[in-house]
Amino acid sequence: MEPHSRPCPSPRHGTFQLPQALVLLLSTALADSSHHAVAPAASHADREPDIKIATRLLALLNPFLDRRAWTTSVFVGMVELTALCGIGSALWLWSKRGARGEPAGETAGPNAHADDAAASDPGLLKKHSTLKSYTVSSTGFTYPAIRTFYRPHPQQDKLPNKPSPLPLLVFIHGLGGSAAQFHPILISLSNLASCLAIDLPGCGLSSVSPTSWEAYTTDALTQLLAVVIEAHRNRDEGQNVVLIGHSMGCSLAALLASSSSPNATLLSDYVSGIIAICPKADPPTEKQQKTLKTMTSIPGLCFDLMRRWDRRGGINSKSVLRMAGSGADEETRKLQLRFNQQSRTEVWRRMSRGMIGDYSKVPPKGGLPGREVWSGLQIPVFLAAGEADEVTPVENVRRIVQFLGRDVAAIEPPSEKAGLPIAAAPFDPAMVDPELDERKHQDSGIDARDFPCLEKDAQLKDDATESLASTRSTNDSAVAPAEPRTDLATVSTPSSSATTSLPNPHPRRLVLKTAILPAPASHALLFAPSTTRPLAGLITHFLATHIDPRLSLGWQLTHLSTSGKWDVKNLAKWAAVVPVSEPIANTFHALKTLREVDETHSPKVFVKQWAGKLSDVIDISHDAPVYDPAGLSSPPPGLPPIRYHKFPTVSKQPPTVAEVASFIALIDGIRAENKAEGRKGLLGVHCHYGFNRTGFFLVSYLVERLGFRVEDAIEAFGRARAPGVRHQHFVDALHVRYCVGLRKAPTL
Repeated sequence: MEPHSRPCPSPRHGTFQLPQALVLLLSTALADSSHHAVAPAASHADREPDIKIATRLLALLNPFLDRRAWTTSVFVGMVELTALCGIGSALWLWSKRGARGEPAGETAGPNAHADDAAASDPGLLKKHSTLKSYTVSSTGFTYPAIRTFYRPHPQQDKLPNKPSPLPLLVFIHGLGGSAAQFHPILISLSNLASCLAIDLPGCGLSSVSPTSWEAYTTDALTQLLAVVIEAHRNRDEGQNVVLIGHSMGCSLAALLASSSSPNATLLSDYVSGIIAICPKADPPTEKQQKTLKTMTSIPGLCFDLMRRWDRRGGINSKSVLRMAGSGADEETRKLQLRFNQQSRTEVWRRMSRGMIGDYSKVPPKGGLPGREVWSGLQIPVFLAAGEADEVTPVENVRRIVQFLGRDVAAIEPPSEKAGLPIAAAPFDPAMVDPELDERKHQDSGIDARDFPCLEKDAQLKDDATESLASTRSTNDSAVAPAEPRTDLATVSTPSSSATTSLPNPHPRRLVLKTAILPAPASHALLFAPSTTRPLAGLITHFLATHIDPRLSLGWQLTHLSTSGKWDVKNLAKWAAVVPVSEPIANTFHALKTLREVDETHSPKVFVKQWAGKLSDVIDISHDAPVYDPAGLSSPPPGLPPIRYHKFPTVSKQPPTVAEVASFIALIDGIRAENKAEGRKGLLGVHCHYGFNRTGFFLVSYLVERLGFRVEDAIEAFGRARAPGVRHQHFVDALHVRYCVGLRKAPTL
């Protein structure tokens, strides 16, 4: 007999029959929330835990379980009846809203989440994403609609593919996350190599299909990732991959990369490095497993209500602060709230339950990896964490360092062996391409034949070459490379003109680097505006230094420069650039290089316009100038000459620490001398166009001498010299170099 048709204890009180009917109604509603209406029907086994728990909850409201006095029972029954009617009405209205297509909160089904994720999806991901179907033969599951972001390197056909193509960068998000969380660092990294990212099933724009809980276990997701990667990796030419994971994504990456993983045969031979951001070192403890089992047994509707309660306060709610940290800025908290709202309850429950394996066996079966898997990584490993992360605390980095057999004390501050900042090691283009040293006038867009030969050209070129050699010698002695460069083996490939030496990928061996970003860096450091630039800079440096030197954007730009920048074809581009910027911090003007035969920006014209306004010009281009500096010494009567200084630097590479220190010393000396002599005027600095190298040096001076924050200095330069520093890897390098409190450890 059904519960609603059971006889009442007393025929005089027919009101007791309605609560019994509502018990069944509410139990059914809780067990089959509205999101099942848009997904394939779940099996009875899937619903059984929901029904049992719902029945227990409703037992408290059932007056027939009260064995007290008849009068009290009637009174309590009426109160409980009122509560049940209210809940039943709310459920009825909820279902009607869903039927009309109105948003019904988190249980409105995957479409509501997908619509929000699609509306906020960054343009880069939209342009290069498709929904694809993948079948995993080993598990038998087909995932019919997986959002797949794949962007080939824009210049991959022009870059060397011997002995193998550039590695494929693969991005793996964590529990409740999506590929969109990687967007801030994808802006930089997508210019280095081909990039691949997916929304795991039910996350972001991917559909919640299949619905079987077994399709969302850690093991099933690992095998799905292997299928996706193999579908995009250039297997014919032996392309390797670099796995970049966040949170749970680090665990999935370790399972794919480790030689001791139960999934080692899937891909590990082709993984050339792993970058783990906010990693989880150990599987859930016994207590955590019990908590996860309890939480994932809560009915979906109840869990949604709990999540809504947890999000009270919006960007200041516990839900947001737990992930972003109490010190997070407003923009970070807004992003975290958006990602929390996009996370589907039914997917979170399935993936969380799937993280629990059978750890009584050796090796453990399923679940998140621990010591056994992490210790099997014999490839370059970079670990990054946030000091204020309470979800995966910094202790996880220390644990993984221990698993890999390295000294944990080496990553503890203070350390006199701290690793070099990005681009600290001097760069010599001739190391990777001897022909580069022979290219003439590499920094300009003007043909040297455009103007007559100047008497001082030969001497200036000799002086510049000698000065550059001196600078390199100083850099080599002051800032030694962190790693021997013996692994820069070269392979010779024929070209149309000559045999060019190209760098080989670094050997696949364990190299361990760690970085702890200072508070307020938290679990949200992947997309927090204050940490994405330093993080991207650290990753790009690690990729080029320890995985493949061809992953240096500077090397790629140099390699793609098939002709010197003195080519006439750049003259129109040079002419379109504004000659002189607005004042920068009342100290500098950024210039484009002067041109001897130009009608408006030659030394003779320039000195007439700027004598008395500029006291000095600092030329930071690599080679001899394409103008006669003597022309700056002939101002109009009554005005002081503009003094010329040569400070040669290499293009396309962020200036080294030593170069910046030398530049700052030069500027300090000029300013002190001008003050002593009573000379007035700002300082003009130019490379070729006056954006990247010029911007890097001026931003560095603003930070180190004038007290600017790096963000404010970059913005100030951009306002005065729009659009500012153009090279993303230059901007990333600035953020890394001037990130206050960044804790970098030596290479282990």
